[in-house]
Amino acid sequence: MTKAHPGMTIGHVHLKVTDLDRSIAFYRDVIGLDVMQHYGDQAAFLSAGGYHHHIGLNTWFSENGPRAPRRSPGLFHVAFLYPNRAALAQAFRTALDAGVEIEGAADHGVSEAIYFNDPDGNGIEIYRDRPEPEWPRNAQGELEMVNAPLDLDALLLEAA
Repeated sequence: MTKAHPGMTIGHVHLKVTDLDRSIAFYRDVIGLDVMQHYGDQAAFLSAGGYHHHIGLNTWFSENGPRAPRRSPGLFHVAFLYPNRAALAQAFRTALDAGVEIEGAADHGVSEAIYFNDPDGNGIEIYRDRPEPEWPRNAQGELEMVNAPLDLDALLLEAA
C-alpha cells in the first residue's frame, strides 16, 4: 500500500454553485475569505492570507440548478481551521450575525467544531484543533476522538 507523503496537505476545494455572486458574498462576508480572482463570470477563487485560493467556486455545470438531494453522494463538508479558540469564537459570531442557521456543534476531544451550510447546501465546518498533547488517548496511546456537546455560549464569550 502506498502512503501519502507526510508533508502533503489539502490545498483547495472547488465547489459547484448555482449563483456565483451569492456564493462569493457568503464566502467573503461570512467565512471572511478574500476574492483573489474572477475567472470570467462563471468562476471565482477566494483565500485567506493571500494564498492563490483555498476555495474555487464555479457555475460551469450548476448555474441556477437544483440543490443536490441531502442523501446523495458528494462532499459532506469543507472544514475551515482557525488558529485558536478566540479566532473560532469570532468566526462563529460572524456566522450568527449573518443569520446563518447552525446545524450542529461538537467537542471531538482533538478539536471543537461548528457546522452549517452555504447557500447551496454545501456543508461547512469551522473548527480549531487543540494542541496535540491534549488529544484524548486510550491506555495504549491510540487516539480516541469523541463527539461531546460543545458549549457554544462559553465559546461566544471568547469572541473579540
